[in-house]
Amino acid sequence: MAGAFALHEHTGIWRDTKDLDLFLPAMEIPRALMLLARAGFETEIPDRVWLAKAWRAGFFVDLIAGMSNAVVCVDASWIQRSGRSEVFGAPARILPPEELIASKVFVTRRERFDGADVCHIVHGAGNEMDWSRLLDLLGEHWQLLLWHLVLYHYVYPADTSRVPHEVWEELLQRFRVELAHPNRALDFRGTLIDEKMFAIDVVEWGRRNLLQEQRHLAKRVRARGEGGRPSGGS
Repeated sequence: MAGAFALHEHTGIWRDTKDLDLFLPAMEIPRALMLLARAGFETEIPDRVWLAKAWRAGFFVDLIAGMSNAVVCVDASWIQRSGRSEVFGAPARILPPEELIASKVFVTRRERFDGADVCHIVHGAGNEMDWSRLLDLLGEHWQLLLWHLVLYHYVYPADTSRVPHEVWEELLQRFRVELAHPNRALDFRGTLIDEKMFAIDVVEWGRRNLLQEQRHLAKRVRARGEGGRPSGGS
């Protein structure tokens, strides 16, 4: 479980919600939809790259296999690392703080920005987090983590120690190297953040559309996992 329940687990913040976010590997979504349908839910797959939905009596379930840009994908390790908790009297597994942050750092759109959530998770769980795991999850997109941590430092200047010193040093050293030796082969990544706000770069300025490439690759991988059938969807 992610969403409001995971945020509450790691920060103490509670939000009223009619929505249940469940993270699971993409290959598990068909079975989950089948079980929900048996329980009387209506179901649909609005985006085969990352999202399926189910609903009944005003309540909604989102089955999430990663981020919409296909950069961060859920695998079995996310489930294996999840913590045990209880939700409404039922045993449940809750997304770890590292995976929760990884799922939020790309949510930086005009209409929704999860930076405050990231700050609250670091403040609530930073001292117990496996930071090497978080760095591995984000891989070559570590700059987004550094960006959010600078925001965290601004918001909580007296609590910087909740991010280990070696993490600050590692990320700042990487940044210094990037400034000194820019990656000329990768000239633009704006669409991975928001394809609408950075559409002009692609449509009018001829920049590479990494979002389209990532999603196309994810669909091919999914199709192979489904026995070669076309994946369809958006």
